[in-house]
Amino acid sequence: MKGVFVVGAGPAGMFAARQIALAGYETFIFNRDIRPGGLAQYGIYPLKTKMKTGLRKQFDQTLALPNVHYFGHVQIGAAYDLSLAKLEAFRPAAIVFASGAQGAKNLGLPGEDAKGVYASKDFVYNYNQLESHVPRDFSTHRRIAVIGVGNVAIDVARWLLLDKPAKYTESVVIVARRGPLEVKFDKKEIEHVEPHISRAELVTELERVKDRCAKANQDVSPDKVIATHFPHLNDPAFASISPRLSFRFLSSPKAFVANAEERVTQIVVAENDLILKADGTTSARTTDATSTLDVDTVLFAIGDKHDPQIGLPMGPDGYATKPNSSQPDAKSDATSFEVWDPAGGSVRSGQFVVGWARKASTGLAGLARHDGELGARQAIEFLKNAPDSNTMTESEIGVQLTGSGIRIVDKQDLALLARAEQRKGPIASPNSFHFIEEEGIFDAIDEERGRETRAKNTPEVAAD
Repeated sequence: MKGVFVVGAGPAGMFAARQIALAGYETFIFNRDIRPGGLAQYGIYPLKTKMKTGLRKQFDQTLALPNVHYFGHVQIGAAYDLSLAKLEAFRPAAIVFASGAQGAKNLGLPGEDAKGVYASKDFVYNYNQLESHVPRDFSTHRRIAVIGVGNVAIDVARWLLLDKPAKYTESVVIVARRGPLEVKFDKKEIEHVEPHISRAELVTELERVKDRCAKANQDVSPDKVIATHFPHLNDPAFASISPRLSFRFLSSPKAFVANAEERVTQIVVAENDLILKADGTTSARTTDATSTLDVDTVLFAIGDKHDPQIGLPMGPDGYATKPNSSQPDAKSDATSFEVWDPAGGSVRSGQFVVGWARKASTGLAGLARHDGELGARQAIEFLKNAPDSNTMTESEIGVQLTGSGIRIVDKQDLALLARAEQRKGPIASPNSFHFIEEEGIFDAIDEERGRETRAKNTPEVAAD
């Protein structure tokens, strides 16, 4: 049997698995989390229910295919449940890595380990109730700084300002390394939090950085910046509301100061100059001038990084792929998804990377799907000429995993969990599930299995 392993169950992995299964191959999905979905489940804003529901339906359709097998709660990597070598011992004909970019880039600054300093990605996982992040302390206090100026930063600010269940937030400040004309958030995302911006405070901030931006030929006059990025502030009827959202441009965090309880109390930020480069782009250059911001929580959204523990060779954008300088575009069929060993200068036969595992932080669910499907197409072409690898069956793999002490979650378990969720009734919170912590999820699965077993043996139990 030519079995194909897909590592990761986000959009790239699930749509790659679907493509491979529809081509007739037995497809085995290995997922770090209990439920499938990845960033499509745990990275999308909680209130974007239409998007989440649509993706879940498509993932369910993939899992419903008879030749798709699922091993949830199994993390691949040398320091985790199953090393790559042990995974390969199950004899896959090919492996498609769709494991994403699981880590967050660190700041590498003094005081970064203080309480109240978090990676925004982990914070998002927490409020989206990913089971591995629910028990962790992501407490936020009243004065919060968010480092970064992309959509993740704005999503975090939105949660803190509008939807956080216990609303203690007094203010949120977005700290941006570059100037007002180089923000990365989408217009539709900033609209959610625009009412919390004080027009007067924004104008004062633009005046503060005006001269430094002008040296890079950037006009950051209030009329231009507000019309471009914050158009609702020009409405004569606009009136800002609390809690406040503000911006601190041309500033880079330099150190964190903590109190006796080891909780962050201040950020020391360096003032940046904006430099115009020969190619017309700009860069931020840190100066010796510093300022101090009083905060009690810091969230940094500065990008994602790949986990070297998986065991794949690393490249500049993620796990290394076969060089293809003529067609670098992910939308091109000529893009290479094959894993490349830079040291040996050769392809790792039968191994492919897709989605954020190939290139981190690139696009949303739609692009991840497209990337996964293109990568699956290359894997299928490889499989046509690959020898029969005599891949272990689902039951054989399951015995190996449980024998190693791993509590796996298969498709039957997911169905039991779904019925346990339905039995609890509608959920009132913006989050998605009744059962969110690992132990509670396993208890719900076991209880539902026991209920169904009793119902088969004693018909009247089915009515309880």
